[in-house]
Amino acid sequence: MYSFEPSEEQKMLVDVVKRYAENDLRPAARDAEEEGELPGDLIEKGWELGILQASVPEEYGGFGERSVVTSILAAEELAWGDMAGALAIMMPGLFALPIMLGGSEEQKKEYLPKVVEAEWLPYTAALIEGNFDFDPNDLATTAKLDGGNYVLEGEKRYVPYAADAELMIVYANLDGVTQGFIVPADSEGFSVGEREKTLGLNALPLYPLKLEAVKVPKENRLGGPDGHDFAPILAAQWVAMATIAIGVARAAFEYSADYAKEREVFGTKVAQKQAIAFMFAEMGAEIEAIRLLTWEAAWMLDTGNEEAYKTAYLALMGAIDMAMMVTDRGVQVLGGYGYIREYPVELWMRNGRGIAMLTGLAMV
Repeated sequence: MYSFEPSEEQKMLVDVVKRYAENDLRPAARDAEEEGELPGDLIEKGWELGILQASVPEEYGGFGERSVVTSILAAEELAWGDMAGALAIMMPGLFALPIMLGGSEEQKKEYLPKVVEAEWLPYTAALIEGNFDFDPNDLATTAKLDGGNYVLEGEKRYVPYAADAELMIVYANLDGVTQGFIVPADSEGFSVGEREKTLGLNALPLYPLKLEAVKVPKENRLGGPDGHDFAPILAAQWVAMATIAIGVARAAFEYSADYAKEREVFGTKVAQKQAIAFMFAEMGAEIEAIRLLTWEAAWMLDTGNEEAYKTAYLALMGAIDMAMMVTDRGVQVLGGYGYIREYPVELWMRNGRGIAMLTGLAMV
């Protein structure tokens, strides 16, 4: 049975990340959204908190052991500060963590130190596809063995920082199984399209990719010749996005609750209106319920529980609806002010809407 009491180490990490989220991420979020760019020094400061580095063993350049529970505690605080900033800071994990989970020993030794020992660099991954029936376990992007290479064909969407990345993991369908391939961005046939224009997350640069007969050496298949199991990677991505949803929803819940306690309408605090109070009760209950389910999924991943994959999926499905409900009600509580960009609730609602389609943009 897992404990609900964080360890001293976890408390210290959460405290540090929370202060960064409150003092750095949250104040910069609005300008970053309007300007379409996160300041480099802001991302670097978040990277230096060492969240990913603490998940990588010393032999590969890190200073810890992977704990999904610890990582989601930190990720929730980052997302509370700003979802775009959280995804940017966590992005190198999209490259490093799959290698750590499914890579060969040679791949771990070659790539992990490059990621965790350096400053923040745009290592990324491409999973999402634009087709309406997108399924991470049945990708339209294909990989076929041709002599000493795999040949990749297909298109990807919503790849963060793809225009700046030198290396990324591209997921493709190999004989009916999803496999990752380490792909240099200068590969022949590999091209990055124009930056996506999205409803939210405008501070996070997202790009489409096209792969036209891109040849990847056999040794660049994640895990080597025998490949890897995709399920633990996908489950870790589901848990990460569920956690991001919790952080965004909590931000909207706390902000709108504080507003309702101060705002008076016809001589009565908004929070004292019964209909509003019922809304807050439901918002709070949903956040707590999904958080507990996400913690359980994280604990299962840490302990190798065979039910982890299913529980991670359930956590994300619940988080998707929860985030939309909570952020939408946050806008409603503020009334007309909720629709004005001067207040952050409209940004949280726009960002929260993207959680349903952004599996693969975070991993723990």
